Amino acid sequence: MSNSVLNAPHFNTTQIEKFVEKNYYIKGSAEILCSDRDQNFSVTDNNGKKYIVKTSNSEEDINILNLQLETMEYLNSSVQDGICAEVIESASNEKIVVIADEEHEYFLQVHSFIEGKFWSEFETHTDEHFYQLGNLYGKISKALLNYTNHHSHRYIIWDLRNTLDIEKYLDEIDDSDKRKIAKHFLTQYKNYVVPLIPKLRTSVLQNDGNDNNIILKDIDGKYKVSSIIDFGDMANSFVVNEIAIVLAYAMMNSKYPFLVATKILEGYSKEFELNNDEIEVLFYLIAARLCISVCMSAHQFRLNPENEYLKISEKPAWDLLNKLLQYDPQIIENKFRTALGLGLKNIGADKDYILSQREKHLGKSLSVSYNEPLKIVKGFGQYLFDEEGNKFLDCVNNVCHVGHCHPHVVEAAQKQISILNTNTRYLHDHIIEYAKRLTDKFPDPLNVCFLVNSGSEANELALRLARTFTGQEDMVVLDHAYHGNTGKVVEVSPYKCEGPGGKGRPSYVHKINIPDIYRGAYRDKNAGKKYANEIKPIIDKLKNENKGLAGFLFESVLGVGGQVFLPEGFLQKSFEIVKEAGGVCIADEVQIGFGRVGSHMWGFELQDVVPDIVTLGKPIGNGHPLGAVITTKEIADAFNNGMEYFNTFGGNPVSCSIGNAVLDVIENEKLQQNSLDVGQYFFDELMKIKPKHKIIGDVRGQGLFLGIELVRDHETLEPADTEATAVVNEMKDRHVLLSTDGPYHNVIKIKPPIVFDKENVDIVVGNLDEILSKLGDIQK
Repeated sequence: MSNSVLNAPHFNTTQIEKFVEKNYYIKGSAEILCSDRDQNFSVTDNNGKKYIVKTSNSEEDINILNLQLETMEYLNSSVQDGICAEVIESASNEKIVVIADEEHEYFLQVHSFIEGKFWSEFETHTDEHFYQLGNLYGKISKALLNYTNHHSHRYIIWDLRNTLDIEKYLDEIDDSDKRKIAKHFLTQYKNYVVPLIPKLRTSVLQNDGNDNNIILKDIDGKYKVSSIIDFGDMANSFVVNEIAIVLAYAMMNSKYPFLVATKILEGYSKEFELNNDEIEVLFYLIAARLCISVCMSAHQFRLNPENEYLKISEKPAWDLLNKLLQYDPQIIENKFRTALGLGLKNIGADKDYILSQREKHLGKSLSVSYNEPLKIVKGFGQYLFDEEGNKFLDCVNNVCHVGHCHPHVVEAAQKQISILNTNTRYLHDHIIEYAKRLTDKFPDPLNVCFLVNSGSEANELALRLARTFTGQEDMVVLDHAYHGNTGKVVEVSPYKCEGPGGKGRPSYVHKINIPDIYRGAYRDKNAGKKYANEIKPIIDKLKNENKGLAGFLFESVLGVGGQVFLPEGFLQKSFEIVKEAGGVCIADEVQIGFGRVGSHMWGFELQDVVPDIVTLGKPIGNGHPLGAVITTKEIADAFNNGMEYFNTFGGNPVSCSIGNAVLDVIENEKLQQNSLDVGQYFFDELMKIKPKHKIIGDVRGQGLFLGIELVRDHETLEPADTEATAVVNEMKDRHVLLSTDGPYHNVIKIKPPIVFDKENVDIVVGNLDEILSKLGDIQK
């Protein structure tokens, strides 16, 4: 607790009555009022006239108290009489009187009492009230713009100029999701406010336009915004901070916060004009004020854990931060510009124009999702936002593994890229730290790491490692597998090489059937071994041709193949056959790795095997281009054959910083456990609706990697592909993003960021249940 609170005055009403009578010749009765570090009273004299008496603690600087009084007098004379309380002089013509108890001296002031009601006393406010509020603060900003007082240049934590100083209190926010939100907005402050600070105008500010400092007066039977009180947080700071603070408090508890904001800004702009730089930072400053509020609340609660009110009072700020999170700041900036009577800022082209330009400037083999494509401009956590501010629940993005734009990952990237980014021919700590930390998460003997830039690169390198180590070329793969987009990797991806535009598998690539126990050839308890035995004829054929096997490449769980989890015993038997033939086993963990299955960090661990090579991508960098190959020392040493392996960007300091940050988040936020718990809940909820809808043939998966296979007939398993597409598009219209996959495009795949929660699950399953119930109507 600060000294200012410890040394707060503790006078009783009788003492105050005596001080006021002695120093101001005002005889009356006192009543104590709410206060923080000061002590406030109302005093009513014998004629019924009321006054406000303020006693300031002994830590206060008398120069700051004089600054407050001088500013109040200035505003009363330059804006309108009564906008602030009148400062009452003592009998000896002093504005501040020194009083004392047995231990300390204190400062006493007397102000006139302003009749009316506080803003906070109204259950609802009219548009006129919001306009008047903005108009009043417009007059204040206009008056204070050229007002000077050197004592106003002081430090207070509540000054938005000092927003980043509250980062030290972030860890005191108990809820990790809330802490993440606050950190997100502080990162935005760094990115979008700090660069513009040199351009922002400054002036003296009241700096505390909250709903308990604004008074409405009854004028001809209608309450109108008339006055402000409390100048205790005054400082010289950015001019725009004044209205940002007013907006932050007024928008709280409002169902339509941006309508409130625009009405306030309309009134404000009638008296004072913000410039372009100030408008550009306004959204971020509103969020910054809320962040200061919740961080200070968390800090105060740590000091006073018995004060539960602190937790209750911060709720409106958190509610508004959650609302702000849903909007693209540029869209809100244009709302503000409209309210201020200014032209709109160009924030990008419409979807039709973008589609036409893609057609003109991008390769036509690129595709877009959904019948009506989305223009996504922002992401956070498990949500994406379009150009109109609509929020979409992202159920398919297994790339942004720990959530879109996770503040810790963003911060790591920004910090390192501002210092250095170079290649592995120079020594640097980050690559060693990351390689060790990453390989520590694998069983022995997987303890050597190659860092690359994508899953495709990782699989390409894995093929080179396998072929160099064995001296062979032939590979065994699974049907409909997808391992990436480079030339050699396409050759081992039947999904691509045997799909539209493909040239077929080369002679040195051999495939076995998808080990699918729902619609595959084998579905009994021995299915895993039976599918694995399909490798034997391939090896026999190679022997007859005097060839050997380089390796077996497989996805630990099939993604493009239809969210297929491998049957029990499949990998154990496959490894046995492949290793006996001299080949190596390569686990493609590009989609499934880093705790997504919940029970294990890696998908191959589900089958109690240890591959010779493991490839990583997608989630490893949470959206940053990063990949890795993990292998044994024996295989890595064989690759060191005189030809240097150099990757310009692979293992650069920025990528390693990001990779480390992703691991931090997985560990600190216990996201592998979250994937297990939420995934099991998701699976159970899907199983509950399965009997209601005959079109659901199978629900499968584990953790947050699930599949729903739709069929028209449970005997023939005729794929319901058009129905699956219709469901996915209807879900998109309901702001839930899913997609289809599988050989017949009839499997709805679910692989969201692993910050997904049970409320998200309820939204997905509830909407899915409704859509499947009226599927026929949707398809018409």
